[in-house]
Amino acid sequence: MHRIAFAIMSSLMLFLAAPVAAQGYEITIYSGVQTAPHSPVTFTDAQGTVNEFTAGWKGKSMAPPPYYGVRATKWNGNWGFGAELTHAKVYADQDTRTKSGFERLEFTDGLNIITANLMWQKQFAGSPIRMHSGVGLGIALPHVDIKGNGLREYGYQMTGGAVRLIGGISYPISDRMSVVAEYNGTYSQNDVDLGDQARLKTNVITNAINIGLSVRF
Repeated sequence: MHRIAFAIMSSLMLFLAAPVAAQGYEITIYSGVQTAPHSPVTFTDAQGTVNEFTAGWKGKSMAPPPYYGVRATKWNGNWGFGAELTHAKVYADQDTRTKSGFERLEFTDGLNIITANLMWQKQFAGSPIRMHSGVGLGIALPHVDIKGNGLREYGYQMTGGAVRLIGGISYPISDRMSVVAEYNGTYSQNDVDLGDQARLKTNVITNAINIGLSVRF
């Protein structure tokens, strides 16, 4: 997942060095402060016993691996479409781990959200500032790190659907580059296979305030 982001960033640098042939495409790279509110969790063990509890999540945005995202958009006037990857993450807090019996309960490499986006943009009259908003629909592909209750799961899983909400502004710093500030929120379904017929289910919301860089070409 990190290699994909680095490849996109390298491509962005190539675009910055090359002449612009046409307008219409935009790549945005961002990071920021990401949090997640509490969410209900349903854990079913190998014997079929169900344990329900509420998980308190921490985002730890700057702790390795850091929170980041990459978005590609094809604009046609005020409307655009494209795709986005957000590498969010959530750690269960100590109270949650104590009451649930899990030594580790994390989606930290990360809670990866991949969506197809519908975007909208508008230039403020008499101002270089551009506002943008968008919605996305896609999948959750978290890296599951769960240990305890006699179980251990460590790896990527496609755990369910995801939706995204975006709203922000950008300010140009050159003919094709802009600084971006935005809200980016996601909602994901996470139905995790823990092996031996055990499962853990929770729907996670993430809220993030992002600062990034966009380039158009």
